[in-house]
Amino acid sequence: MITAEFEYERPGSVAEAVGALAAADGDAKLLAGGHSLIPLMKLRLAAPGRLIDISRVPGLSAIERDGERWRIGALCTHTQLSRAGVGLLSEVAATIADPQVRNRGTIGGSLAHGDPASDLPAALLALEGSIVAQGPGGERTIPAADFFSDYLETALGPAEMIREVLVPAADGYGFGYQKFNRRAEDWALVAVAAAIRVQDGTCADVRIALTNMGPTPLRAGAAEAALRGAPASAEAIRAAAGQAAEGTDPPADLDADAAYKRHLAAVLCERALRAAAGIA
Repeated sequence: MITAEFEYERPGSVAEAVGALAAADGDAKLLAGGHSLIPLMKLRLAAPGRLIDISRVPGLSAIERDGERWRIGALCTHTQLSRAGVGLLSEVAATIADPQVRNRGTIGGSLAHGDPASDLPAALLALEGSIVAQGPGGERTIPAADFFSDYLETALGPAEMIREVLVPAADGYGFGYQKFNRRAEDWALVAVAAAIRVQDGTCADVRIALTNMGPTPLRAGAAEAALRGAPASAEAIRAAAGQAAEGTDPPADLDADAAYKRHLAAVLCERALRAAAGIA
C-alpha cells in the first residue's frame, strides 16, 4: 500500500528536532532508519502528518566506553553495534533481520518503536540499561524497566526523542541469546537474553529477559531467583529455565499458541543460560 500524505522535515540538530516535534503537537514521527516506521505507514497503521528525518543529525551515532558503562548514540545502526564489542547487545544486534535492515535500522528507532517481538528491547532490559531522552524541558534518563509501557507504547513524551542509550559494561558476565523464528530473518516467535556472573562455581548474579512473551519485553523473575546463588551447573540451569514463562501472557498468533510459546521460552532459556555460563 501507499502511505497517507505527510509533510517532511530534516532538522540539523537535536534541538531543532525536539522543536519540530513540539510544534507538531503530537502529529509527527521521527524517522531514522525507517525499518520500523515505514512498514506501519504503508499499512496505514500509522499516519503521522509530518516526518522529522533525524538521520543526518550529527553526534548521534558514536559508541564509546565511559568508565563502567557504554554510551551508544541513538543513530547507531545494528551493524555498527554488532561490530563494537558491546557484549550482549553486539551479539543480539548481529541476529537482527537481514544485512539491509542491519545497515539502516538504528538502536534508537528499535527502542522507540517498542515492539515486544524485536530483539534489542529485551537485551537492554536484561542488562538493566537506560534511555536518555531529550525534550523541550531538557533531558531525562529512563531505566529500561520503566521505558516499555504497553504494546508499541513507551514512556517517551510526544515531543521527546532518544538521544543515547546507556548500558553497564557488565565486565565479568557471560552472555547468551537464543531465538526461534519460522524463517531466517523473521521476527522471533520467542527469544531469550541471558547474562550470568559466575563466582567460585556459583551463579552470583543472573539476568534473563524474554522477547514476545507479553505486550512488552519481560524479565523472567522466577527463573532468575531460582538460579541466583545456585551452582553454575547444567542441572541447576535446567531447573531454573523451567520457570522462565512463569507470570507471562504470550500472544497467540498464526504461528504458535500461548502454550507452545511458553514451552519455547523454557527451551530457549536453558540454551541461553548454558551459553552465558559457558556450559557446552
